[in-house]
Amino acid sequence: MKFSLSIPDNREFDVVGFGLNAVDHLVTIPRFPQFNTKIRLADHYQMPGGQVSSAMVGLQRLGLRTSYIGKVGYDNEGRMLIESLQKEGVDCTGVMIEVGAKTQGAVIIIEQFSGERTILWYHDDATRIAPEELKREMLCRGRVLHLDGFDTKAAIQAARWAHEAAMPVTIDLDTAYPGIDEFLPLVDCLITSQGLANDLTGTMDEQEALKRLNERYGCYLVAMTQGARGALAYVEGRFIASSAFRPPVIRDTTGAGDAFRAGFIYGLCKGFSIEESMRVANAVAALQCREMGARDGLPTEKELNDFLTKEGEK
Repeated sequence: MKFSLSIPDNREFDVVGFGLNAVDHLVTIPRFPQFNTKIRLADHYQMPGGQVSSAMVGLQRLGLRTSYIGKVGYDNEGRMLIESLQKEGVDCTGVMIEVGAKTQGAVIIIEQFSGERTILWYHDDATRIAPEELKREMLCRGRVLHLDGFDTKAAIQAARWAHEAAMPVTIDLDTAYPGIDEFLPLVDCLITSQGLANDLTGTMDEQEALKRLNERYGCYLVAMTQGARGALAYVEGRFIASSAFRPPVIRDTTGAGDAFRAGFIYGLCKGFSIEESMRVANAVAALQCREMGARDGLPTEKELNDFLTKEGEK
């Protein structure tokens, strides 16, 4: 099934991302501890992360041109984030630096036995972005705009400008932020988790949840990630299911959702069908799980193609 979305050509970037960034402290433990007990850490790493910033890295590694817009604090973590993006080739001219603020961070507890993680995060309100801080010319330099909706009012403004510039809008939504009822009708491709889709619609039936999201907000495509099962999308009255791939090795599931969005947007930009875009998204998510942190496992285009070819031969 082909996308019915029109994507402009001849833009400076393929994808512009506006949203969260973070520095992650990854703590690895053998098993998740019981309450009021002690356990020895197996490893501790400090790595760059964040939903949208990591998705831009994923797209850049896949060969697309990306630009990231967000805000960091004037601290070592903020410098680390900017340098990590620049090293990957992501344009950072739209990154804002707030003096006196702390860059967002998270402690991610990873259980070695399963590879699953629990996230404890903090965010300094001084790094929030208001609509008046955005620059239209920075947001409209791409073919696609990717958001997370955290700074909802600013995201609303960004989505409106994007549509005026003929840019489709995608979103990685993981929380029901205040104001999303005004925001989500401006989104073309809504990708959320199964749990949030159920919470937003009041039903545990996955297909019914996607139908209700579509009816409520009118998004062209609504989809949910389903962990080890893959993903399910609803578009133009049709459900499309896509199975997950087994990672070559499971070290850490951190960033798998961000990687899925990167793979999906890659397919959209490359002119793939919806089915193939979801297949690619699941492959990118699987490959991300082979390394620690939100970005280290993100594949290059060649790694992705080699993996899909190998899987196709099974």
